[in-house]
Amino acid sequence: MSAHRPAAIRPLADVLVNQIAAGEVVERPASVLKEVLENALDAGARAIDVQLEQGGVRRIRVADDGCGIARDDLALALERHATSKIATLEDLEQVGTMGFRGEALAAIAAVARLTLTSRAEGSAHAWRIDGTDRSLAPAALNQGTVVDVADLFYSTPARRKFLKSEATEYAHCDEVFRRIALARPDIGLQLAHNGRVVHRLPAGDPLRRVAALMGDDFLQHARNLDADAGPLRLAGVAALPAYSRTSRDAQYLFVNGRFVRDKLLTHAVRQAYADILHGSRHPAYVLFLELDPAGVDVNVHPAKIEVRFREARAVHQFVFHALTRSLAASGAGIGVTGDNANAAAVAAEADPGGSTAPARAANPLRYANAAGHDAAPVQGRLAMEAASRSYYDFAASARPAESPSSPADASGFRPTAFAPSAGRGAATAAEAPMPPIEAASAPLGYAIAQLHGIYILAQNAAGLVLVDMHAAHERILYEKLKTVLDGQPAVQRLLIPAVLSISAKDMAAAEECAEVLARMGFEVAPVGPAELAVRSVPALLASAPIGELLRKLLEELREFPASEVVTARRNELLATMACHGAVRAHRSLTIPEMNALLRDMEATERADQCNHGRPTWTQLTMGELDRFFMRGQ
Repeated sequence: MSAHRPAAIRPLADVLVNQIAAGEVVERPASVLKEVLENALDAGARAIDVQLEQGGVRRIRVADDGCGIARDDLALALERHATSKIATLEDLEQVGTMGFRGEALAAIAAVARLTLTSRAEGSAHAWRIDGTDRSLAPAALNQGTVVDVADLFYSTPARRKFLKSEATEYAHCDEVFRRIALARPDIGLQLAHNGRVVHRLPAGDPLRRVAALMGDDFLQHARNLDADAGPLRLAGVAALPAYSRTSRDAQYLFVNGRFVRDKLLTHAVRQAYADILHGSRHPAYVLFLELDPAGVDVNVHPAKIEVRFREARAVHQFVFHALTRSLAASGAGIGVTGDNANAAAVAAEADPGGSTAPARAANPLRYANAAGHDAAPVQGRLAMEAASRSYYDFAASARPAESPSSPADASGFRPTAFAPSAGRGAATAAEAPMPPIEAASAPLGYAIAQLHGIYILAQNAAGLVLVDMHAAHERILYEKLKTVLDGQPAVQRLLIPAVLSISAKDMAAAEECAEVLARMGFEVAPVGPAELAVRSVPALLASAPIGELLRKLLEELREFPASEVVTARRNELLATMACHGAVRAHRSLTIPEMNALLRDMEATERADQCNHGRPTWTQLTMGELDRFFMRGQ
């Protein structure tokens, strides 16, 4: 067999070059729409109209009122690597425009029937150029540009076979439109599909644009974020875990106005949510990162959806800490700020002139976006709250101890344990007088009753507050355990050691991880082949069911015995301790105990969610109650 003789090297035809380029830039109709919309933004458009037919496969028409293209530049606009946006390497390294490669229109014209009509500023009339034969002709058009793309992939039938159904292709186009619309609320946009208008978005307030595209429910469960550190700034809206999703369909992250999918930023966001969101759920957010264009390389991918940061670690830490601070601030302890009022005004537009507007402004969790302020202890405690410290009283009868009372630990607070309430009967409002309700001093108000031993009912300035007492106490315990265990935890020695019957695997885990348990406040020692004596416990969990708690900890330690792994999973272990140490359902509490819990919620970070991401409280405003009972109708 004769050896294969290679063909002579020769340059490719321009048409083939453009079709190859189209394979990188034009993947589907949504790719075309993205490139054309970005060109419209770079042209300074203030209004953009998009019309699609058959999911964009049959037709994509984008009209803008931007600066337009001069007659002599129309032919160049369809050439590869021809652009008005960059001229030097320095321009490329600090690119501030959305598009800059100068090959999108050429690639699109190679695989579709493209017509470009434009009228530049000062021109007597518009000109139209045919993307196939490059013929020019006068046209009627106001200032701006119209890009009309028909029959996508007509010249490459093999690629057209890879397109999905009309509904799927339209969904991708709609997603591209949403990204552009979220990035530029200052521009009016309209999208129509098969003659039906789907989105009509006037230019205006960013929160109004977010509400229009993400829904009022997202905005009501989200917080505003605005943080900066030197050249870095992070702004936007991040949803609380109550609005978490089963997929990543509500995650929008922009870098200098450009939508990106960046692993570094996604990891930072995920880490910020790690302490309040269940692992199988996904957060929802619309975030904008701004930095010096020289600090980010957007020339990484032909579709410009990936970026590379020059100071990657600094960017990661900034995003992580900024978002963590915003999410850590409990809505239970935040009053209405300017940002809150702005979000409340957006929500109130759905109910103009209604009686609920003041209530919405007074409710920081459901209607307002609490800005990223740090939660602070509530000031100006009323005299009645002194009695509510029974919430911290250590019950000697609950656990035999060396001393009749529990000393405050190194952090200055007493072990969090509910005093036994057997024999007291149901708590009533007569136990303590109802003080004046001021939202600034007590956002969660004051307890009035307990429902089925599960929920606390409280009255605040906005209306009725419902609190899941186990979930709320779990979060309070968890945050305090994290703080205490950063130092030397206070422990409670038991007068009579608790002896547990455990399996051989648990015994092995207890012996191997004795030092880890000791750092957490547990002193344990084997007293038999299958018996473990517990001599001391963390003071915060002194009234917890020790047997149940320790068995659960040992079960987890069996899976991760290495000390470095245990250290990395410290928060998960503390969450387990908090869950088993929190007050259980069907426990009768007194009014002072319930009020003490409310005050601690107001002073605790992340108090809006338990350790599993479930909400700990909600608000029913007077307006909502009035509507339910049809008052004033």
